[in-house]
Amino acid sequence: MAIEWQGAVAEAREVTGFTDKVVQRTVDGIGAALRLDHRADFYTELGVLADSAGFDAFLNHWWTQALADSAADEDAREQAIDFADVAVSLYARATGGPTSTQAEVEALISGAGAS
Repeated sequence: MAIEWQGAVAEAREVTGFTDKVVQRTVDGIGAALRLDHRADFYTELGVLADSAGFDAFLNHWWTQALADSAADEDAREQAIDFADVAVSLYARATGGPTSTQAEVEALISGAGAS
């Protein structure tokens, strides 16, 4: 799955034009990038995660938050969130998870609501 993730990140970078540093999608990488007020919630949620089935969703959610937390300003934060949304959607498609249509991905990129 690491190869699928790397491919999704590369494609999302290309599609969105995201050039900032990408937070590692690991427990350590995410934990280090989160603001302190989010970090406690992250580790609490990790501690009560019941099974491995929800681990990808957990990582996706908190990875997006870590990217947003590490952004330099509000514009960079919005771009980081758009990038994360596209990367997670592409990863889900590559791994047989819930998918988004091309129109929904383009809507994410343009900032419009997906239909």
